[in-house]
Amino acid sequence: MAEPASAPGSSSRCFLVHALAPAGVSARQANDLLNAYVADARRGLPVWHDHFVGTHGGAVVLEVRTDEERSLLDDPGPLLGWQLSAHPLTFSLSAVGFAAQTSFTLERYGGASLDALAAAESDDPRFWWRRSSA
Repeated sequence: MAEPASAPGSSSRCFLVHALAPAGVSARQANDLLNAYVADARRGLPVWHDHFVGTHGGAVVLEVRTDEERSLLDDPGPLLGWQLSAHPLTFSLSAVGFAAQTSFTLERYGGASLDALAAAESDDPRFWWRRSSA
C-alpha cells in the first residue's frame, strides 16, 4: 500500500490514506472505525480527516516522520478488510506544509482566502466549526 520506507532518519512527509469500508459496515461503524484509525498516535500526526457521504469510509492525512510510522501505512489496524490506499503528497512535507498548500490552493485556484470565506459564511446550523466551544 505505501511506498517503501526510506533510510533511517528520513524526513517527514504527509500521506493521504483513502479508506472504503466493506459491504455490511454501517455508517456509524465506519465512522467509529475510521476515528479509531486516526486516533492511533503510532501512525503519525493526524493532520486532517473526513468521512464520506453515501459510500462508507473516509480519507485521512497523516504526517509520517519515522520508518515505524511509515510501516504502519501497510497495517490496516481497525480497518482490516477495508479497501485502503496510501499516497505520499508532493508538497505537504509536514502538517504546516499541508495547511500552507490548502491556503495556496484556495488563493491561487479559488481566488479566495480562508479568512474571507469564513467572514462570508452563513450561520448554517450544520457548520459545527462556527459553534462556540464554551
